[in-house]
Amino acid sequence: MLSLVLVVLSLALFANSVATLTWMLHAWRTPENLAATRFPDPDGPGELKFSLLVPARHESAVLEHTLLGLLETRHCLVEIVVIVGHDDPETAAVAEQVARRDPDRLRVVVDYHTVKNKPKALNTGLAVCTGDVVGVFDAEDHVHPDLLDHVDFAFRSEDADVVQGGVQLVNFHSSWYALRNCLEYFFWFRSRLHLHAAQGFIPLGGNTVFVRAPLLRAVGGWDENCLAEDCELGTRLSSRGARTVVAYNSALVTREETPGTLYALFKQRCRWNQGFMQVYRKKEWRRLPTFTRRLLARYTLASPFLQAFSGIAMVIGILVGLFVKVPDGVAMITFLPLVPTLATLAFEIVGLQDFGRQFGVRVRGRHYVKLVVGSVFYNLVLTAAAARAVWREYTGRNNWELTAHVGAHLPDARVAGAAS
Repeated sequence: MLSLVLVVLSLALFANSVATLTWMLHAWRTPENLAATRFPDPDGPGELKFSLLVPARHESAVLEHTLLGLLETRHCLVEIVVIVGHDDPETAAVAEQVARRDPDRLRVVVDYHTVKNKPKALNTGLAVCTGDVVGVFDAEDHVHPDLLDHVDFAFRSEDADVVQGGVQLVNFHSSWYALRNCLEYFFWFRSRLHLHAAQGFIPLGGNTVFVRAPLLRAVGGWDENCLAEDCELGTRLSSRGARTVVAYNSALVTREETPGTLYALFKQRCRWNQGFMQVYRKKEWRRLPTFTRRLLARYTLASPFLQAFSGIAMVIGILVGLFVKVPDGVAMITFLPLVPTLATLAFEIVGLQDFGRQFGVRVRGRHYVKLVVGSVFYNLVLTAAAARAVWREYTGRNNWELTAHVGAHLPDARVAGAAS
C-alpha cells in the first residue's frame, strides 16, 4: 500500500511540474510566439478616452510619484480618479495636493465604506468614470508615459474587450526572495498569461488592466467580497466570451516593488491563494464554453490546494527516502518529479539573464547563487502560504491583509540598491 501511495504521489507531482514548466515557457516556444507577446506600435493619436482608477490606502509614501507619473502620460484623453478612505487623512492629503496641480484631469473620490478593501474602492471610483475604457493602477505603480497610446491601439486593432498590460517587479537586488519574486512576475506576465488569453480563460492581473466601460458596468464591476478581485473579474469576463489581449513590452511595463519583508510576501500570497479559492467556489468558471477552458480554469483556481499538496508530498517523499525501504522500481519513480524541477531551475537561470538584459540591470554571480539556493526556501514559503489560505477559507476568515509599499522599485532606489 505504501508503495502505491508513493507512486501516485510521485506521478501527480511529476505531472504538475511538467504542466508548470510547459506554461512557463509558452512565449519562448517559437520566435513567432515571442513576437506576438508585444504591444503593436500605434498608428497615430489615440481615440479612446481612459478613466484610470488608483485605489490608495495608507500609501502616502509612494502615491505622489505614481500620480505625477500618470499626469505625464502622452495620451490626450485621460481622467485620473484617486480613491482614498475617509479614515486615511495622510493619503488623502497627498492626493489632494497633486490634484490641485491639474484639477481638470485628476480628482479625488472618498470611499466611505466602513470595512474597506480594494474592490470596494474600485467600485466607488467606477461610479464617477466618464471614459470609454476603465484602467486600474496601484498606488505604487511607475507607469510609462507612452503606455496608454499602445493600449488604445491594441483595443482598436485587435477588437479587444480587455487589454492586460505587463507588470514587473524590478527591485531584484533587495533580498534573496525579492529576486525570485521578480522572476516569478517575469514568467507570469511575459509568458503564462499569454497562454491563458489564447485559451480563452485568464485570471487578470491586479493592475495595468483595461476594460471597456460598458462591459465592466454590464457585469457589475468588481466583487466586493473577493480577496482576488482581479482573478474573479477575469473569470466572469472569460465566461461571457470577452476577448482579452495580453501584451508585454519591457520598456512599457508597469514597474512595482516586491513586499518589503518575507512575512509581508507570505501574507500577500495567503490573500491571493484564498481569493483563488473563493473564485473556484463561486463556480463561474463552469460557464466557460469548452471542456479545455474549464479544465484550465479549474487547475488554475485550485492552485492553492495543489501547492499545499505538493509541499506536503515533498516532505513525505523525503522522509520515506531517508527512513523507509521501498522496492527499487518505486524508489526510481519517486525521483521523477526531480527531472522537471531541475529543468525549471535551469530555465529560471536563463530567464534571470534575459530579465537583466531586458531591464538593463547587471546580474552578477551572487544573484544566480541566490536564485538556486533560495529555490527550496521560497517554495516552502509559498507552500506555507497556500496551507494558511486553505485554513483561513475553511475557518471563514476573509479580512483584507494590506501590503505596505516604500518605493524600492523607483529609479533612485534601484540605482542605490544596485550599487550596494
